[in-house]
Amino acid sequence: MTTETTLQEEIDALKAKLTGDMFQDMEIKDQIHNLEMKLKGVKPMDSHFDCVGCGS
Repeated sequence: MTTETTLQEEIDALKAKLTGDMFQDMEIKDQIHNLEMKLKGVKPMDSHFDCVGCGS
């Protein structure tokens, strides 16, 4: 199994946990965002520092 497949499976599993309540979902959405950034190989713009959340 590739890393991309594993990351996508983690994202899908987290999306399945979303409740629709913004406050309950904030942490899950943050995790999804970090995994998607890692999957796409991006980091924040205008940042001379590496992204802490995704480790890139």
